[in-house]
Amino acid sequence: MQRLADSGQTGGRFGIASRCLYDSQPMSTATPTPSNSVAAKPHLELAMRHAEEGRRDEAVSAFRQALEFDRSVDTLFALARLLDRMGHDEDAIDLYEEICYMAKPPVNALINLAVLYEDLGELGRAERCLRRVLDLYPNNAHARMYVKDVCAVQTMKYDPDATQQAARRNAVLDTPITDFELSARARNCLKKVEIRTLGDLLRVTEAELMAFKNFGEASINEIKSMLNSRGLRLGQGLEGGYEESFRHTYLTQLRGTHASDVLDTPISAIEFTIRARKAIQLLEVRTLGELACRTEAELMGIKNFGMTSLDEIKGQLAANGLSLRVLE
Repeated sequence: MQRLADSGQTGGRFGIASRCLYDSQPMSTATPTPSNSVAAKPHLELAMRHAEEGRRDEAVSAFRQALEFDRSVDTLFALARLLDRMGHDEDAIDLYEEICYMAKPPVNALINLAVLYEDLGELGRAERCLRRVLDLYPNNAHARMYVKDVCAVQTMKYDPDATQQAARRNAVLDTPITDFELSARARNCLKKVEIRTLGDLLRVTEAELMAFKNFGEASINEIKSMLNSRGLRLGQGLEGGYEESFRHTYLTQLRGTHASDVLDTPISAIEFTIRARKAIQLLEVRTLGELACRTEAELMGIKNFGMTSLDEIKGQLAANGLSLRVLE
């Protein structure tokens, strides 16, 4: 499989697309425009060459020129997939929809269109695309898993209590230092080092405060006492940074057992589906080595990320002798 798709509009061209996608015959019976594959061939070859060399804009232009002569499924799909990867979702949707007007569209086009619909929040349309895949290709395991993912997202509930709790927590962290009972000396020391809120204070350690000029033990003890009275402590806001430090150490360990050229392989050089690639981008992972430092839990915590994408990532890592980090 190559690409997934998502759409978030409720009318216009999407309304037409949703009708034609789920019928067994093309929407229109008009005579198609005569094709000229011979005239399209040089433009198509140029487009493929540009794409292989990373000149995406030039590839798009050449693909469009090829389509002026021959709107073949392969060319439509190649351009749609490229536009999808470039983030031009609306243009990609147009092309995927054109492909899906056919009586029996390619499975990849249907799945990619479903993903784009899901990304735009049109979960109903995404599910219907995937169910059409199952109608046409009953044994397609990927479509079955994607349907489960979409249905799971549709049943997710909004938790107002959790939202309110997060809002209250942020409000507490934004409390100005001047609201706390600290001596003038302690407040002035904090002001000089640009610590103005409770959140700022929780993101520094005792050692860091001691390193500042004129920050003495008495002032630090006063601040620690104030925080302790509220069940807080210095450095508490940095505890999430421990995981990043651990990943760095884990990557260093991997370099002792795996080749650097494998660990340093750019993610862009690996053939991931769009959904998997977007998840990796959200984690700000740039190489296979950095990806191997992540856990299943981190990936599964990403919105709309399901077992299909997880299995895909694990498979790509395994193909390079790597695996996701296992929590101990």
